[in-house]
Amino acid sequence: QAHLEEFGGGLVQAGGSLRLSCAVSGRTYSSAVMNWFRQAPGAERVFAASIRWGAGTTVYADSVKGRFTITRDKAESTVYLQMNSLKPEDTGTYYCGSGRGIGEVDLWGRGTQVTVSS
Repeated sequence: QAHLEEFGGGLVQAGGSLRLSCAVSGRTYSSAVMNWFRQAPGAERVFAASIRWGAGTTVYADSVKGRFTITRDKAESTVYLQMNSLKPEDTGTYYCGSGRGIGEVDLWGRGTQVTVSS
């Protein structure tokens, strides 16, 4: 049974950067897709970015394109989300999720809080 755990959230000023990590334990498959979602207070959880574990191909939501970068380190079994030029509207809980397709998740982490002050 795989397990996901997020790290790296915190408080940052607008314009700043944070790097989130998602540690993956248990077996991973080359066909798996690792996703980052985020959920603002009072809002639904929405897709932010994804990466195919095997091929490394990426997809981004328009709201984060050009500012966020998703990568994965197979040796470390970790997925990263580098977030630059952060805006107050990026505030929320960020979740790592694995699944079989872009935006499809059948295993979630517990989330990490990101707060961007104006």
